[in-house]
Amino acid sequence: EVQLQASGGGSVQPGGSLKLSCAASNFNLEDYAIGWFRQAPAKERETVAVISRGDTPYYGDSVKGRFTISRDNSKSTVYLQMNSLKPEDTAVYYCAATPRNTVSIRAFDSWGQGTLVTVSS
Repeated sequence: EVQLQASGGGSVQPGGSLKLSCAASNFNLEDYAIGWFRQAPAKERETVAVISRGDTPYYGDSVKGRFTISRDNSKSTVYLQMNSLKPEDTAVYYCAATPRNTVSIRAFDSWGQGTLVTVSS
């Protein structure tokens, strides 16, 4: 069973940074595309960033230039470095996995629990 554990959330002031981690277990990370998604209160879940099996990154428009997704297959972990955080980045962040090489949220069928990010002064 694919298992994912997200961590690293917290509270930060606007303009600050956080780094989220997604630890994978029970599967070969390199065989999966991994995505970060977020859901704010009363809003739909949206794609933040996806890293393909070949390590090609994809970013949602709202985070381009501020967030960076990366993976360390030796540590079975995917990271999301978030810089220049804004109040509108406040959400629960989830990581998820798919064996398909796609960025479509509908293809991600294994999800970790979320980690809360709060950006506020």
